Amino acid sequence: MPAIKLSNITKRWGKFFGVDNVSLDIPDNSFITLLGPSGCGKTTILRMIAGLETPTEGKIEIGGRVVFDSSKGINIPANKRKVGFLFQNYALWPNMTVYQNISFGLKNVKEELPLIDATALQISDEIRVLKFAGEVADEINACKDKTGKIDSTKACLKLIDDFSISMFTAKKILALNLQVEPKASIKGNAEINALEAELKKITEGWKAKGMDLNDKCEVTQNGQVVRKVRRLTAEEIDLKVRQCSKVVKIGMFMDRYPAELSGGQQQRVAIARTLAPSPEVLFMDEPLSNLDAKLRLEMRYELQRLHVETGATFVYVTHDQMEAMTLATKICLMNNGVLQQYDAPLTVYKEPVNLFAADFVGNPSINFIEAKASQEGDGSVKVKIFDKMEAKFVPNEKLDLAAWFAKRDSEAQAKNQAETERLKVKGAVEKANKDEVFKPRIQKVEEVDYSVLDDGEVTNEDLILAVRPEHLTIEDGGKFPATIYGTMPTGMESTLKFNVNGYLLTGVEFGSAAWKIGTEVNLNIKGAGVLLFDKKSGLKIAEGKIE
Repeated sequence: MPAIKLSNITKRWGKFFGVDNVSLDIPDNSFITLLGPSGCGKTTILRMIAGLETPTEGKIEIGGRVVFDSSKGINIPANKRKVGFLFQNYALWPNMTVYQNISFGLKNVKEELPLIDATALQISDEIRVLKFAGEVADEINACKDKTGKIDSTKACLKLIDDFSISMFTAKKILALNLQVEPKASIKGNAEINALEAELKKITEGWKAKGMDLNDKCEVTQNGQVVRKVRRLTAEEIDLKVRQCSKVVKIGMFMDRYPAELSGGQQQRVAIARTLAPSPEVLFMDEPLSNLDAKLRLEMRYELQRLHVETGATFVYVTHDQMEAMTLATKICLMNNGVLQQYDAPLTVYKEPVNLFAADFVGNPSINFIEAKASQEGDGSVKVKIFDKMEAKFVPNEKLDLAAWFAKRDSEAQAKNQAETERLKVKGAVEKANKDEVFKPRIQKVEEVDYSVLDDGEVTNEDLILAVRPEHLTIEDGGKFPATIYGTMPTGMESTLKFNVNGYLLTGVEFGSAAWKIGTEVNLNIKGAGVLLFDKKSGLKIAEGKIE
């Protein structure tokens, strides 16, 4: 499956930038999730790659082929990009059966394809199945109803699943009555001999024309597969429909209509329909959002399995960070049209590059603690937190705060200069939806409306500590006196809210112990995964521990 490369992609409407200068490398056979809040540009990116939206600027490559380039005027239409698109509302035809919905797109395919002898393919499949005549007889006999009569539909589906054949071939096999066990092998061998003679006759006919058939029943000439612009045969369509329905486990629903299916089953139909044309890339735009919580969890496992079985490149849009964490090989985190971070899920969780990434990824949310800071001679950072408590942040690696701030200011100046130069170019448009430093919500017992608060001048002393809930633990010798403010037990763990000098922190305690609101406890911040952020730029400074 192909890799996808986005180079400096921008999409704007007037002065509003939906996607702002995004560059991405999506490796083949990867599962990428585009994650972010509503309106951040993730669906727009998906639609631009698929060809459903035209970028304002930039370049898009799929499998090394340029499908869009604003500088060269290249824009290959969506139906030529070999991509599949799974929509949020499934978009199934209500007046068509499941089979008709899946096969609908296949009937419209007309492109250069290998020339196949459909009759030879069907005979070849029959021979392959009949070599297991005894097992076939057992399978058919297992499909008897209470009266002892063979359920032909069930028997055909069984053969289709076991041998990956079409319905046409399954019906032919069933018509041989191999279920009469003593005669199964004898009859099977006799049929094989007749079919092999017929197949030989077809092959000789092609050889008389200077051509041959390979093991896939494709026509070859001088060792090369002959290709021609054509439509798919009924046999090929049925094989593809049956193969896709087997992958998503809906083979028994072929004759039903969408209204007769549950939400999860409808979604499987939509996935099968998307897979049927063998797209090079599979795009999914929040396909699980209409399902209940339990079904969503089940479908996540199904999508993981589907990704492994198909080997396709998946690009998945969601605003649910749990979906992104559990499904993705890499997360592309967006905000206000700007790429914030592009890393493996656990990297984004453990090593967020800025305050927005730290806040958006993680459930329960990370704790932000405002700090007044100054660096000590030993490299540690002395911090005043919760208005009156003093602590020491010890970085995991050597840290020079003064040098870090100097680099920050230099990079900010270079960025501003580059933007000034860009706006001098004829036709350049200034971004109306300006990028702003993310302001984390500092939770307090007495709620504060931060939207009307003036922080005043932010200096290099103003930093923010970020602590994941699992790093906040209740201990007898804990250094932070606290009161349990809220408790949410879920069985194997409890999510607790702590009141620390008027500030609210979230912690996770594992086990089934019952916690009572109002209980006084002592807390410690454990581990070396505490994050230190710069309040002025929102960027991560270092990781370390609190002493």
